[in-house]
Amino acid sequence: MLFRPNPSSGVPIYLQLMEQVKHGIETGAIRPGEQLPGIRPLAEELVINPNTVAKAYRELEHEGVIELRHGAGAFVSPNALAKKLADKHRQGQTIVADSVAQLRRRGLSDQEIRRLFEAELAGLGNTKK
Repeated sequence: MLFRPNPSSGVPIYLQLMEQVKHGIETGAIRPGEQLPGIRPLAEELVINPNTVAKAYRELEHEGVIELRHGAGAFVSPNALAKKLADKHRQGQTIVADSVAQLRRRGLSDQEIRRLFEAELAGLGNTKK
């Protein structure tokens, strides 16, 4: 497991650690059930305050990404990936709902909106990528 916070980025170190753990889970580099490095060893390795690592781990636990087991360490939650996907779906649903509402306000019917979405998904839209 490789964590590399950048102290000069302007983003707090604990947030960088949190994002790196989440990214590791999303990419499969860190698997559900896998144990994360201990607070003190990780702090020593990264030359940061152990309280910074502890804060990142507490926040990740609060978000349901990891489980802290007293005396055993931090483990990736078996539901971590499912929660992340659910969050993405929820965010996507909000975007779709907003888009549909905006298109309806412009006078498009549900069938026209459906065709627009289907054309876009099929790669027929004129979007720049």
